[in-house]
Amino acid sequence: MAHGMRMDTHSGYADDDGGGSDWRDTATRYALLPLRIFLGVTFIYAGLDKLTDSAFMSDSGAGSIGDMMRAVRDSSAVPALIDLSLKNPVGFGYAIAVGELAVGIGVLVGLLTRLAALGGALISLSLWLTMSWAADPYYYGNDLPYMIAWLPLVLAGAGVFSLDATLRARRRRRTTSAY
Repeated sequence: MAHGMRMDTHSGYADDDGGGSDWRDTATRYALLPLRIFLGVTFIYAGLDKLTDSAFMSDSGAGSIGDMMRAVRDSSAVPALIDLSLKNPVGFGYAIAVGELAVGIGVLVGLLTRLAALGGALISLSLWLTMSWAADPYYYGNDLPYMIAWLPLVLAGAGVFSLDATLRARRRRRTTSAY
């Protein structure tokens, strides 16, 4: 006898034909949407902010990526990552900014969502191990919570209102009509 346990087995996504339409099913279908919107908009903003800040995209000077990386080099968990980025700090800054844009757009529109979310988790991990590693206590550094926030999207994908779901439904219709 199951007391208070749900026994349904469908995924709850909009393109799932498992049935059920109570509020729990609806909540399940839309559960990751606020996370997608938040992370997508945040990473798009972060990428655009970096790309449009000429001071940031400099080897040295106030607010530059180069000076920022040199300032955290000795306190980072992986100084070798900092040393690698300091070989070309401006190129590294552009790579991070373009990566953040690609991740943000991919997650926001739900295209290759798991891959985009993995990219977001890796960007957040690298920033945590380098830029915010010295935050004490650790929860003052914001990169670790971002890395953890990406994991549900890596595991589950986008779900509703996504290009992934639209493409999956289109493939399913083609496969079904072929028989």
